[in-house]
Amino acid sequence: MPKQRVIELLAPARNADCAIEAILHGADAVYIGAPKFGARSAAGNSLDDIGRVVELAHKFLVKVYVTLNVILYDSELAEVEVLIMDLWKIGVDALIVQDMGITKLNLPPIPLHASTQMDNRTIDKVRFLEGAGFKQVVLARELSLNQIREISHGTSVPLEFFVHGSLCVSYSGQCYLSHAMSGRSANRGECAQWCRLPYHLEDAEGNVLKRNKHLLSLKDLNLTAYLEEMIDAGISSFKIEGRLKDVSYVKNITAWYRQQLDQIINRRPDLKRASVGISRYSFIPDPSKSFNRGFTDYFIKGRTEQMSNPDTPKSMGERMGLVKKVLRNCLILNENQPISNGDGLSFFDQTKTWDGFRVNRVEGNLLYPAKMPDLKPGFLVYRTFDQSFERLLAKTSAERLIPVTMRCWETPAGFAVEMSDDEGHRAVVTMEETKISAKVSQKQQIISNLTKLGNTRYEAVSCEVNWSGDWFVPASKWVELRRLLCNRMDLVLKLAYRKQAVVFPQTSHAYPEKQLTYLGNVLNRQSESFYRQHGVDFIEPALETADSHFPEKTPVLMFNKFCLRYELGVCPKQGKAVHGFKGPLYLVHKDKRIRVDVDCKACEMHLTEVKGCVSGQG
Repeated sequence: MPKQRVIELLAPARNADCAIEAILHGADAVYIGAPKFGARSAAGNSLDDIGRVVELAHKFLVKVYVTLNVILYDSELAEVEVLIMDLWKIGVDALIVQDMGITKLNLPPIPLHASTQMDNRTIDKVRFLEGAGFKQVVLARELSLNQIREISHGTSVPLEFFVHGSLCVSYSGQCYLSHAMSGRSANRGECAQWCRLPYHLEDAEGNVLKRNKHLLSLKDLNLTAYLEEMIDAGISSFKIEGRLKDVSYVKNITAWYRQQLDQIINRRPDLKRASVGISRYSFIPDPSKSFNRGFTDYFIKGRTEQMSNPDTPKSMGERMGLVKKVLRNCLILNENQPISNGDGLSFFDQTKTWDGFRVNRVEGNLLYPAKMPDLKPGFLVYRTFDQSFERLLAKTSAERLIPVTMRCWETPAGFAVEMSDDEGHRAVVTMEETKISAKVSQKQQIISNLTKLGNTRYEAVSCEVNWSGDWFVPASKWVELRRLLCNRMDLVLKLAYRKQAVVFPQTSHAYPEKQLTYLGNVLNRQSESFYRQHGVDFIEPALETADSHFPEKTPVLMFNKFCLRYELGVCPKQGKAVHGFKGPLYLVHKDKRIRVDVDCKACEMHLTEVKGCVSGQG
């Protein structure tokens, strides 16, 4: 049989509790923040908590990746070096990193994954990272299936790709807007999310073209429909965004993608899961019931319209229907959707402001709000909080069990019992026992005793008893044998877990560019040494260098594949330009004024802050 491709579902974890639920709900791997130096500074975790996650994860052959994906100051490198050694000692499987200075430290043999913060968009970049020793590369979210396919065909390193969750409007690692506007650097894990704010859109003469809209706020990614195409294009790790999301989101979205991937894997003999254990749920997973700003497939099939949600950066939830009738203290929707007491419903009012209310009670098709909102017939209503669904998720909502087959046979001195799983892991325990003929058949009773696996992580799918006769053995003996067998299987799986140990090599092959601008995010001497070692002869320091003083010429602060002109239907490249959109545009928020330029040749949008900058020249 040809070698099977291993497919990994990678789930986020804000904390240890989220990580444990991700494992129970079907993740093959989880990624979680270290105590410091992660790209989500609000999602750090203690070594003890990470160790607790590792202990459970490895029981199901699940991997634990820790994010150390910020750029680092020289003064921080010694602390990072100690932290990495501690993470290795507690069993972490890999680190997701951005700063190349980490590769020059005295590292344990822990695999390094190249974060999407490295801006991994081209085959040359991914080929370089593979040659440098990175064991997995997280591709840029903006890539299409064709671009993924090209990278996969030209490299052999495992490729990771985001399939669900919030989207950064900028290329990851290439956004400096938060740092410029508020001194909070996205590359240091402190993004203030200026892309989610409302802006006026003005032309060069100050005419307001759009007023108070969230013009940079993208919808959330949902690539459910493209999973198999992505597998065939070369993706092996399917990543869910959400290290700031709550535990109900992690449960629901992990379970959803587990089911979707399993449907593909189960009918394709060329594929296999990266971990063991089958998850069963007390709820029906549904992405629309978790936080989402509406969904987009982004650039997976090329540029499409309506990637953003300019009306609100808040969760849109699930569509429930139009308002059919408004009475004095209740309302009726035109669709008979199940709605419960305590549900939260939301809508856009006549001024396109996002508003909401709680359902106090439901009587037939009549919905009684706790406080009557200003609704009109024809308004579209969404459910942003499903009381019944959240109650299910607040309880124990999944169990993960390893299916095993069991077999019992005679030995010269007594009996033996075997437990084995689908991956070939096998444990055997023997029992010395005098064979005494039984008055009645014991087979069903023995099967019942052996397969009562109780609170273990195993589930018996079959049990054979191969004896030459009916023998009597006290039930207590089978209970003890079963306990010993489960303990032995635990040990077998523990020994079967092979943590990858690789020494990061010191290479000198050429980096794809000879010169690095501030976009290289070089913040420390070790990072500079890495690039010079790989043939880069000019290195401009990161914008976070030297107390955040910008160069004399204000740099581009955000590089975007997303384009406002295209989104607004006035893309010159598409022949849709109209009067009023000539020259640069400007995004205005209070006293902040950001210039918007379009590079039609590169099909990109660039943002340059020109007024109200915290540390720039504007």
